[in-house]
Amino acid sequence: MSSFKPMPLPKDFHPENSLTENSLTVLAHRYLLRDDKGQVSETPNELFWRVACHIARGEAACGKTKVEVEQWARTFYELLTSLRFMPNSPTLMNAGQPLGQLSACFVLPIQDSLESIFDTLKHAALIHQSGGGTGFSFSNLRPQGDRVNSTMGVSSGPVSFMKVYNAATEAVKQGGTRRGANMGILRIDHPDIEAFIHCKRDLDQITNFNISIAITDAFMHAVETDSDFPLIHPGSRLTVKNIPARKLFDQIVKNAWLSGEPGLVFIDRINQDNPTPAIGLIESTNPCGEVPLLPYEACNLGSIHLGRFLKETDSQTVINWESLAETVTLAVRFLDNVITQNQYPLPKIEEQVLGNRKIGLGVMGWADLLLALGIPYDTEEATTLAREVASWIDYHSKQASVALAKERGSFPNFPKSPYAIRHWLTEKHGRHPTQLLQQSHWEALDRAIHQEGLRNATTTCIAPTGTISIIAGASGGIEPLFSVAFNRHVLDGEELTEAHPLFLKWLATTPIDKQKTLLKITQAGTLAHLEEVPESMKRLFVTAHDISPHWHILMQEAFQEFTDNAVSKTINFPEDAKQKDIAEAYWQGFRSRTIKGLTVYRDNSRQNQPMSLEGHPDTFGSSTCLECD
Repeated sequence: MSSFKPMPLPKDFHPENSLTENSLTVLAHRYLLRDDKGQVSETPNELFWRVACHIARGEAACGKTKVEVEQWARTFYELLTSLRFMPNSPTLMNAGQPLGQLSACFVLPIQDSLESIFDTLKHAALIHQSGGGTGFSFSNLRPQGDRVNSTMGVSSGPVSFMKVYNAATEAVKQGGTRRGANMGILRIDHPDIEAFIHCKRDLDQITNFNISIAITDAFMHAVETDSDFPLIHPGSRLTVKNIPARKLFDQIVKNAWLSGEPGLVFIDRINQDNPTPAIGLIESTNPCGEVPLLPYEACNLGSIHLGRFLKETDSQTVINWESLAETVTLAVRFLDNVITQNQYPLPKIEEQVLGNRKIGLGVMGWADLLLALGIPYDTEEATTLAREVASWIDYHSKQASVALAKERGSFPNFPKSPYAIRHWLTEKHGRHPTQLLQQSHWEALDRAIHQEGLRNATTTCIAPTGTISIIAGASGGIEPLFSVAFNRHVLDGEELTEAHPLFLKWLATTPIDKQKTLLKITQAGTLAHLEEVPESMKRLFVTAHDISPHWHILMQEAFQEFTDNAVSKTINFPEDAKQKDIAEAYWQGFRSRTIKGLTVYRDNSRQNQPMSLEGHPDTFGSSTCLECD
């Protein structure tokens, strides 16, 4: 799609003026259009109107009239300006512009030849330039020292080529608007797995990559039984050597304890939930791990601000479930239109995306919602509500996708998918009912899918949200508060100071010295030791460092149960955590049978992260060190 001049902004539109000072700062630095002199030439409302108009044009491709397209533009504009929903950053940046690339996440294949390695590198550079992030599996590459028959030389191995990719990403820098974001994955049974585990021991190396290991069920069982584990040549499929599984596991644990990497990706579990197994196996994910994708696939993400769905009933704050369902329906239509309007960087990517039409609708503001409801994060009440919210969004996103299939047709690969072959949603969700959705609801939805089809192979994922949560004034993803007050480092070293509005509102009702209290919080990162704050407030405003890893994992598990793709979530550990604590978290995640990957982070184990407390430059996890939304 080429760029176009949007319709004039309707004069009768009066959007909510709820953008914070931090929101305006981020928009001006990253998103608003600039003229030839580099000066900002667009207001936030004009940005939202530009995006709304461009995405609404997708309705014309589905047979809607000009009047209907204009009405959808108004509807999408209201959706964005209300901050109930925000699409991923490339959509905000590129909609209605010549580049026209709207997707955040891509996975590119790498085969065992120099031609494939450098063709993929070129394709990755084009994607980075357009604002997207890339994921790669290096598992098909022969190990270091292996004979190369065509040249009679020897292979330098996967890690060496990761360094080449890292250098190229550094050079491109995504056109100066977004940092290069990559995921590098290697299977646990690759002969070079030990070199891969240690490849980021030096934090000045491979800085534009998150790395994760594709863990198999067979490996975890070998660790459990203290058995040897075979390392297999990716070409010949012959065993190169056997190694004690526990030795590998301990190396992973130690490096994760030291720096938060590598992460774990439970690759067998991911492929059990692969919605198009007939098309291929999933080998990699996007940079933050929440979107497992087939080779050449891309995904368009968007997030709903849960803090916007509250209402007062009988002097009690409750969730407005009906409004949430309506917004989910609009967001699914918006994201499906993004697929139609997208200008893809490669024909193979366009073919794969249009074949499956995957979207990833997630949430932000989860911590905000819990605070407004008076529910501490690390409680059974919170995880129970998480299942209710996640199931509600998943259910209504599928209903919306069924309606779009009836109107526009199913995704082309639908006849080969589990959706068409069996009652897949009932199998996954129906036997674990929530208060709002029983097995009968999922059975009825499966019948509707069989009758009408499904427009999108996936509809849900949980992204970290990064800068779009700043725009929306929301807490990030499903994370707890990092701190009630903290300094956030963004945009070429600029620092933004934030304090949670609900805490400020409470603080204003007390005689407590506001400035001194906020200073103490930014220094300590928690309310736990503040004598002037009552225990009830300390319990409610619990922060990431106050919450045990056990509860972090339970929250990830609760959302994952009703999420198609995966969940980006950092499992926080205190600085004095032991390596055995990391190992226990890995086992808890693996035994959950739903979690698709884990990222752990021990406080103060690395520097230069996007969020920090005053005087403490470290943040809460490697899953947010690169941008993908």
